[in-house]
Amino acid sequence: MRRVHAFGDDALGELDAIGLSEALRAGWVSRSEVVEAAIARAEAVNPMLNGLAYKAFEQARTAAAGAPPSGPARFFEGVPTFVKDNVDVAGQPTMRGADAWAPRNAVSDGEFTRLFLATGPISLGKTQMSEFGFSAAAEHPRLGPVRNPWDTDYTAGASSSGSGAFVAAGVVPIAHANDGGGSIRIPASCNGIVGLKPSRGRLPLDAELRRMPVGIVANGVLTRSVRDTAAFYREAERLWRNPKLAPIGDVTGPGRQRLRIAVATSSLRRECAPELRELTLKTAGVLEELGHRVEHLEQHPVPDSFVDDFVLYWGFLALMQVRAGRRLFGNTFDRTRLDALTLGLERHTGRNLHRLPGVIVRLRRMRKRSAEFYRSYDALLTPTLADQTVPVGHLAPTDYEHVMDRLIDWVAFTPLQNVTGDPAISLPLAQSGDGMPVGMMLAADLGQEALLLELAYELEEARPWAKIQAVGLT
Repeated sequence: MRRVHAFGDDALGELDAIGLSEALRAGWVSRSEVVEAAIARAEAVNPMLNGLAYKAFEQARTAAAGAPPSGPARFFEGVPTFVKDNVDVAGQPTMRGADAWAPRNAVSDGEFTRLFLATGPISLGKTQMSEFGFSAAAEHPRLGPVRNPWDTDYTAGASSSGSGAFVAAGVVPIAHANDGGGSIRIPASCNGIVGLKPSRGRLPLDAELRRMPVGIVANGVLTRSVRDTAAFYREAERLWRNPKLAPIGDVTGPGRQRLRIAVATSSLRRECAPELRELTLKTAGVLEELGHRVEHLEQHPVPDSFVDDFVLYWGFLALMQVRAGRRLFGNTFDRTRLDALTLGLERHTGRNLHRLPGVIVRLRRMRKRSAEFYRSYDALLTPTLADQTVPVGHLAPTDYEHVMDRLIDWVAFTPLQNVTGDPAISLPLAQSGDGMPVGMMLAADLGQEALLLELAYELEEARPWAKIQAVGLT
């Protein structure tokens, strides 16, 4: 295995974001020291991982050397981080995993960026992603693949791949990610970290995403510990709260309530790989040992039309990007530089536009179907992915039909919660026979992030997950 990580005896050590926040407040390390350590780590591993989309190291150094902003104390003050390259950061280009137009610096921060940075972290720049986030692996034909730090022959997974690779490799303890079909949870699974896709409306979105007829995209973070994820949502909620959702609050440990948990290892299209099924059932066994009531389902609770409907809607997003390219990205936009997946999705929806109104109606109805499901269960356990992490090249966007078949096969479980709006969390509770991380996914009803975090704490305590640095650099 070609394992790559940056953990070492520097100001970051092996601390998670909360640990680093405590060290900074106690004065054991300075803001400049931890930013310099993170920059050194990024420079050390990026040649092997290719997770960096835009370098803002000098801006980070300047921010770290200056006085913290005045006003109320910010919990993550001085913690180094990265922002995924599909939200605006003032003074930095937003390329969305593409190279089809000339970079233009954003005039101001996007809505989520403002909230994220208001909790205190210092951004070192932007992380690489798949083109427009359409693929479950970042393998751009000219920008190159983002590789997995556990084994660089494998993908770092999904569009938030750069953030996932850097958090797992120890470059930063927390990084921005977002999820339109699994892109928080998939890199969490591939890289052995924690990824919570929140409920629809839990965190702010930029205007373009708020106008979508089915709001499938959610912002969030990737971390190495449940407590870091819980702390981020607590701090974000103090700054911005959607009154239509139950508050998350300060979740600091396992809950006392014993839950009714459904388990599914079969999606609409396929049963997951035998090894994944075995690992999922072992996780179900742990939940039973902890006193939860577990019931096995014959099939993932989705209608027969779901996969085709989701692909057509996914293609609608591609169609909007491609056909409005010059308006969105400027006169230098060149569609011939887009990858085969983006262009194939655009063609697919263009040929089937007459079906789109019905697709939107059916996808919107999924929220009601989900609410009915959670009247019988408190949570749903599935594998995050239907098979082990795939090698680099398996999802290369060179032929639309070929890569789409492979994507549908692999990403069988995560899109459901994007459509229903429900929260779901991937936890690195298992490892494959070859030592790669395997994520287990828990989903719950709309607004029930606190329940998922309590359950995640409980599983983290019962089955602590493998650490990349514990195995050493090979």
